[in-house]
Amino acid sequence: MTSHVEHPAAGYRKIFETVEELNEPIPAKISGVIPSWLGGSLLRMGPGLFEVGDEPFYHLFDGQALMHKFDLKDGQVTYYRKYIKTDTYVRAMTENRIVVTEFGTAAYPDPCKNIFSRFFTYFRGIEVTDNCIVNVYPIGEDFYAVTETNYITKVDPDSLETLKRVDLCKYLSVNGVTAHPHIDADGAVYNIGNCFGKSMSLAYNIVKIPPAQKDNSDPLEKSQVVVQLPSSERLKPSYVHSFGMTDNYFVFVEQPVKINLLKFLSAWSVRGATYMDCFESNDSMGTWFHLATKDPADYLSSHKFRTSAFNLFHHINTYEEQGFIVVDLCTWKGHDFVYNYLYLANIREEWEEVKKAAMRAPQPEVRRYVLPLDIHREDQGKNLVSLPYTTATAVLHSDGTIWLEPEVLFSGPRQAFEFPQINYSLCRGKKYSFAYGLGLNHFIPDRIVKLNVQTKQTWVWQEEECYPSEPLFVPTPGATEEDDGVLLSIVVKPGAERPGFLLVLDATTLTELARAEVNTIIPVTLHGMYKP
Repeated sequence: MTSHVEHPAAGYRKIFETVEELNEPIPAKISGVIPSWLGGSLLRMGPGLFEVGDEPFYHLFDGQALMHKFDLKDGQVTYYRKYIKTDTYVRAMTENRIVVTEFGTAAYPDPCKNIFSRFFTYFRGIEVTDNCIVNVYPIGEDFYAVTETNYITKVDPDSLETLKRVDLCKYLSVNGVTAHPHIDADGAVYNIGNCFGKSMSLAYNIVKIPPAQKDNSDPLEKSQVVVQLPSSERLKPSYVHSFGMTDNYFVFVEQPVKINLLKFLSAWSVRGATYMDCFESNDSMGTWFHLATKDPADYLSSHKFRTSAFNLFHHINTYEEQGFIVVDLCTWKGHDFVYNYLYLANIREEWEEVKKAAMRAPQPEVRRYVLPLDIHREDQGKNLVSLPYTTATAVLHSDGTIWLEPEVLFSGPRQAFEFPQINYSLCRGKKYSFAYGLGLNHFIPDRIVKLNVQTKQTWVWQEEECYPSEPLFVPTPGATEEDDGVLLSIVVKPGAERPGFLLVLDATTLTELARAEVNTIIPVTLHGMYKP
């Protein structure tokens, strides 16, 4: 996977440009053969509006939420997209300016207001964005577009209409939750977010939203906190983007990228502050792994796992075996925050400049950590990991902490394996062989990769001047092999007659089965789901 492809034409800039929504679905031109069993919708979320009026958004995670849908039905494919009519979007359109502060872009008071009303606007409290650009997932019978704040937005997955905004704080003690929940086979949704714990110190709550209710009531109304995990610093929770879950355990990785709560609370009274201004790196804590049992739910405070500093956004998979928990992660080395390198000005640069910036950023690595469940004081100084197939270690220190060293599953200079996917319905929380990911070349997405996590073999799909997105795995009905299925990815090929297409790959070999091309550019998408 480390083949060095260059992008001197900088065609990738096109995926960071504003597009208009569509009035109706448009037909795609199909080449190749789409499997007859593949019927459903690929739903994707991402930014689509990169400026309002003459005010630009500055960060990759600031553009207004655009929902995309490729429909596959009876051998035909259509493409459709609509902006999510969040409060943030509607007000921005009404006032033709940025009204709510986003991740890396500050909103300023209305210049038409007089000095007194502008002054009071500053001190009205924190106005949190509901710009749900990150993901879409089901809760009960409904579908929600989400970001990482306390607001989620109910959407219609067929018409892409915006239905209603939901404030999770009404149902749960969390300040926000991740855009990467885990969903049990019965439809129960688990997630994690920070909260105020005992004596006004920050903590992390793992929450559960039950499956669809027989009486058709809203599952959100029966949401509950399952277990609370402590924060290593009282007023500085770590940034959390995902977590691990097996049948019996939750794994939370507390990284050294911190949210300074005092900065956060004061930021909104300071002109021009953003969410990004509230992050800081703790250069001495390293990284902590927290473990909790699922049923009955309990925090295992005696298991103090520590390792060196890394950034973490995406867990690949987590499973139990022979008294150990195996945790596979997409990491970025060090405590410097990766999001600092994802400002639009950086990723829209000429190719040589993009490469220079990526050289300064943390380096990506796919890692496997192994957490022993059975710990005895007399094992001090010994490697506690006895699984025969991994070089990962865990050594008990005299202070009771267990120092973890990983096995590296994939590493290439400035080549990231990110946005990981697995055969989720078969392998979530189970021992598995294959992960699928988006290959980032100096932060630019230019390949789709399959990784055998047991042998470290990789397979790659790549095409000149093509920019794919996170590949979603869809299993063949009745399949018995883990990788029997297809991968679906939205790909952009700027300059082509039909520059946007849905790519269908054989998940076993990564050979192309079909593509469905449309004559419109499709901006970058982050995450999504396949709805059969």
